Amino acid sequence: MTRLTSCPDAETVAQRAAAHIARQLAEARELRGVAHLALSGGTTPGRTYELLAAAPRDLAGTEVWFADERCVPPQDEQSNYRLADQALLTPAKVAAELVHRMEGELGPEEGARRYALELCERLPSEHAESSGPPALDVVVLGIGPDGHIASLFPGANTLDAGDDAVCLGVSDSPKPPPERITLSLGVLRAARGCLLLATGAGKADAVAAMLAQPSRHVPASLLRRERLTVIVDDAAAPGGPAR
Repeated sequence: MTRLTSCPDAETVAQRAAAHIARQLAEARELRGVAHLALSGGTTPGRTYELLAAAPRDLAGTEVWFADERCVPPQDEQSNYRLADQALLTPAKVAAELVHRMEGELGPEEGARRYALELCERLPSEHAESSGPPALDVVVLGIGPDGHIASLFPGANTLDAGDDAVCLGVSDSPKPPPERITLSLGVLRAARGCLLLATGAGKADAVAAMLAQPSRHVPASLLRRERLTVIVDDAAAPGGPAR
């Protein structure tokens, strides 16, 4: 069952989200000695990252990954890494060896190939004896007005990637830039927890569609609902505030 929380405004969403991430990372470290956190870009998560950076101890023992990246250099204004670095990584003084950047400048295919190798080398599957996808502890996601998550877009072939797919190259994104790298749906579904954030009335229809029947036309609806936490502001809440 998806856990949905509606907050009065975007600032409260960020506060709730930062607290949730901190709790999940602490639990992961207690159980396994290390936590693995994947970040997304976009305006909605940015404030959450700033709040996390204000309590750097909450990130101790955490390795940082990315849910997707645009195929641009790391200091390009469109880079998800750049946003995370400015809002979280540098202010919190996260050690460089704990940050695993998607190398968008290598192009979608080579960048995805290298990231898949790194994920598989560093992260075991949820069940150590299985050969399933690597299991992240927390994945922070936004949602587009069309229901896309990471760089998995409605009806895209990437949604049909097999269970062995870890990281995928995208060359035809409907949003610029067209070339991107994204974690596969299989990896998102294998994560121990996904946290999806949405603010503003422009996201209300997408949130409602995500909570309806699973559909390839709404990639967010394909996440594992029993592992999904959704935090929205009242404007983005489907049918009004939920508590």
